[in-house]
Amino acid sequence: MPVSVQVAYKAIGKPEVGVNNYQGFQPGKTEVLQKGWSRDGAKALESDIRVDHDVEVKVRDGCRLYVDIYRPADFPEKIPVIIGWSCYGKKYSALDMLPMTVWQCCVSKEDLSGIEKFEGVDPQLWCPRGYAVVSVDSRGTGNSDGQIPVMGSQDAEDAHDVIEALAKMEWCNGRVGMAGNSALAIIQWHTASLQPPHLAAIAPWEGSGDLYREQICRGGVFSMSNFDLITNFIIKGSGGVEDFAEMYRRSPLANAYWNDKRPDMTKITCPTFISGSDFSSIHTMGAVRGWMEVPHQQKWIRWSSHQEWYELYCDKHADGELHAYFDRFLKGIENDFERSTPKVGWSALQFGDREAIDNIEYSDFPIPSTEYREMFLHNGALNDSPADADGTTTYDSEDGKSHAEFNHTFAEKSRLIGLPKAILYMSCPDHDDLNVYVILRKRDKDGKDLMHLCFPLAATPVKSIAEIPEAQRQSTNLHMGSVGILRASHRAFDPKRSIHAQFPFHPHEVEEKIKPGEVVKLEIGIWAMGNDFDAGESISVQVRKLLISKSELYGLRSS
Repeated sequence: MPVSVQVAYKAIGKPEVGVNNYQGFQPGKTEVLQKGWSRDGAKALESDIRVDHDVEVKVRDGCRLYVDIYRPADFPEKIPVIIGWSCYGKKYSALDMLPMTVWQCCVSKEDLSGIEKFEGVDPQLWCPRGYAVVSVDSRGTGNSDGQIPVMGSQDAEDAHDVIEALAKMEWCNGRVGMAGNSALAIIQWHTASLQPPHLAAIAPWEGSGDLYREQICRGGVFSMSNFDLITNFIIKGSGGVEDFAEMYRRSPLANAYWNDKRPDMTKITCPTFISGSDFSSIHTMGAVRGWMEVPHQQKWIRWSSHQEWYELYCDKHADGELHAYFDRFLKGIENDFERSTPKVGWSALQFGDREAIDNIEYSDFPIPSTEYREMFLHNGALNDSPADADGTTTYDSEDGKSHAEFNHTFAEKSRLIGLPKAILYMSCPDHDDLNVYVILRKRDKDGKDLMHLCFPLAATPVKSIAEIPEAQRQSTNLHMGSVGILRASHRAFDPKRSIHAQFPFHPHEVEEKIKPGEVVKLEIGIWAMGNDFDAGESISVQVRKLLISKSELYGLRSS
């Protein structure tokens, strides 16, 4: 049931014909896009596709939602459905969105048909394979009734009801799947936890598992992330959308509203095919937690070295695995997916202009053979033993660049894959709170900080990372290293709710201010990493603290 908390909404723009590919409200309209049809010179259709526009689906409270159904125009058998669910317009495609990004995320116009819902699978590819692809305007989006909920139980209940309605349509074989990146992935965790009877498989690729702890209030530090851009330029509807800034003002601590944004993954019973990466600033730990908490054995996780939209639309290997997965669980084909697909396939990033090492097979994650090493931060290094005496490391936070750092140089080739954790003893002489950021940087043999390119170098317009102009260095194309964040007053954690000893769960239910000068212990989970190091290369643990009210000089105490 939706939470009993009054939700604040903010206004959004109304749908306008020609904006974000909105084509007007067309209930009852059916057309066949002929083989060879192309939208504005994009990828042409390989087969005839029937499109039923603005099909009405009424959910349990009477709210009318509208969906577009793409299916083979002439197919003798009943077919399964793949749903793309989000509050982005159902005709808003990657063709409309990706020009806003650097290099269009290396996805060319010829890689897209323009009838795919942004971050969803492309009907141009999947309809000839014998699938229906359904793009949904969720509650409040486009011409659908209501105001827009962002994930949580209301969105999940609506998705549950749409799944059941689609499964009963005369052309459907009764099996429904969900697929897509980001927003289209996050909703899958919530929906699958309700166990709709006809939800036969999900594929959450890059899906956050907790909007409070992983995006809006990561570590207890509020950030609108990319949500203002989404609500200002992408989402359109007749009402409004949940106002995260106002809900945070009302309750900066976790409450019923925020906790509703964390699905119970232990209740997911359908097959689950997860994809994630080190370098998503939002989704990494949702993928990890999904793997660790989904309770059955029909689950797989693949870790990628490529940005999610490039992977979805351009990576032939990823597409082949997804195709085999849905053939197995939505069509019931006895193919070799379960035998040939590793339960855990990971990537080790090498950074610089070197391609990652992909598809490393493991039996589980975190890797059972992991050798956990405790190292101590003092004298600017990672040490095998504690310091002989307490010490303090200081730096000037006012310049916006300085940080405390502790380095380790590898004597032999090494691989770090798993969940790092930092335990810090910190204080501030003049303030009662501080935000702490820990980043793990890889350095070359000359001590230079390296970055990982999130696309194959051959797919980019440059020949090396060094050629990328500063204005084009963004999170979609470059990864600096795995990060941990914690507001000191939110330092309480619950070991019983932690997915692993290396990743403490912070309830964020109380605020414990610090007396100025008091040293407090902070346990900070750093998001999953997979890095390879050659002999002579280094890892640098860099700690930066931002004070809540103003910048000051402060210290890091080693112990």
